[in-house]
Formats: sequence, structure tokens, C-alpha cells
Amino acid sequence: MARPSTVHGVLVVDKPKGPTSHDVVAQVRKALKTRAVGHAGTLDPMATGVLVLAIGDATKLVPWLTADDKAYDTTIRLGAATDTLDAEGTIVGTAPVPVLTTDSLETALSIERLRTEQVPPAYSAIRIAGERAHDLARQGKLEGDLPPRAVAVRALELLGLDGEHVHVRADVAKGYFVRSLGRDLAAALGTLGHLSALRRTRSGGFTLADAVPLAEITADRLLPLATGAARALPVSILDEAGVRDAGFGKRISPDHLRDPHPRPSAWLDDAGRLVAIGECDEAGVGRILRGFPVG
Repeated sequence: MARPSTVHGVLVVDKPKGPTSHDVVAQVRKALKTRAVGHAGTLDPMATGVLVLAIGDATKLVPWLTADDKAYDTTIRLGAATDTLDAEGTIVGTAPVPVLTTDSLETALSIERLRTEQVPPAYSAIRIAGERAHDLARQGKLEGDLPPRAVAVRALELLGLDGEHVHVRADVAKGYFVRSLGRDLAAALGTLGHLSALRRTRSGGFTLADAVPLAEITADRLLPLATGAARALPVSILDEAGVRDAGFGKRISPDHLRDPHPRPSAWLDDAGRLVAIGECDEAGVGRILRGFPVG
């Protein structure tokens, strides 16, 4: 079967403030003249920065592109809470802001660094009985807080304090809501708070250095499939026989696979093209999880 005529690769967009992630996808579809566009982790309309998009065959990579840690620079406004936990929402409460010091801020951050569970924002895409939480919240059908979810914090760094605005750099695992950080850090300081600014600086192996402004999107700004896969996964190399077997969906003998990995890895041929995403058993025998056309 002939390969569909479209563009293939990973596109890293520097999302501006305002549009939703779906709005960005729509603009990219129009710019690249293809419907085959998916995103690897959304950004709220208020947020800016790294938004990773998968184009064409790269949509097969989305499960692995979304699995890695993310980094953010954020500003938390203390003294007021909003229903959405960010500046886009309606203020639902105010509280005095205590005198802030570096020591008090570091103490509050140290509590957050140890966090293993987090209550997500009500206005989020989490599904409850098949419906999105944000839809239920807008309809007034969401009662109480969402159940806490397991999270992991890699690092939190205090960048500065400007009046009632606290600037923080966060490196967190998938599933962590930075909007909840604003709420929880404020609570640890004895007040209320919400995010007033958020910029994603890294998503897995993709950074702002890779990012393209929306106005500059063209097909030649895409990262090749192999590059995108290698940023997200460890790499193994197939020899010619391994590439042939992979093309037929066969298991790969250890003799035909260099640097095997027990977890999913990007399998490339000697020319550096992406052949498959695969994994190996204890004996080093590889099996394909996702195959890609070569050539």
C-alpha cells in the first residue's frame, strides 16, 4: 500500500497566550495542509511555551512523547483564589498575605517538594464517569474536590519575589498540575493564591530552543521522526536483517539488534531512519510495539 502523501515529524511550537492547544492544532493543520496532527500534552489558554505536536506518522509516537517530565516557569499571585486556579478564572476568595521572607518561601517550597499526592483543579480535562471535569464544573454539577492523584516533584526553585507575586521554577512528572501548585503553596504560606503566569520551558527532551512561533510554522521546521523518537526514548540499532524482519512484524533476534533495552526504545536502521518502537525480553529478543514505513 502506498504511503499517504503528507508531512511527517515532530513540531515544537512556542504557544502564545490566548489560544487553546486545540486552536494551535487547527492552525498547524491549516499551515501544513494535513489533518494528521496530534498533541503531546495540552497547555491552558493562559499558558505559553513548549507545545509538542506530532504530524503524520509521528502521531504513533504520542504515547511516548507525553510520558516524560516537564518544566515550567510560573508566577503565583498571593491573596486571592480563583475557581480555575489561574488568572482566567473568577475570584472566589481573598485573604491577607503574611510578611514573606526567603525562609518562609523556602519552607513552603520544601513541603511541596515532598508532595506525592495532589488534588487536581476542578477545571481540568480529567474524566469523571465519562465526562470532562471542566464541563461538569461549568454546569455546576461538580460536587467537592476531585480525588487526589499520585504525582512527583523533581525540583522546585524560588526565582524571586515581587510584592505579592512569587516566581517559581518547577520540574515535575507527568500528571502534576502547576495550577494546583499555586493553590497549595499559598495554603502553606497561610493565604490564598492562583497562577498569574505560566510558561512551559521543557517537555521531555524538547525545549524552547526547539520551539517555533506560530507565525513561522512550515514543513521544514519539523524534527524528523527518528529525532523525535530519540528525544523521547533510548535508541537501539537494527542491522539489515533486523530491519527486514521488523518490516514483516517478526520478533528480532539479539544478533540483529545493537544496544537492546527492556523498556520501549526507538529502533533505527544504520542510516538513522526510524523503523519501529520496540522492547526486548530478558533474553534480548525484540518485539515491535509500533512499526514505521522506511523509505
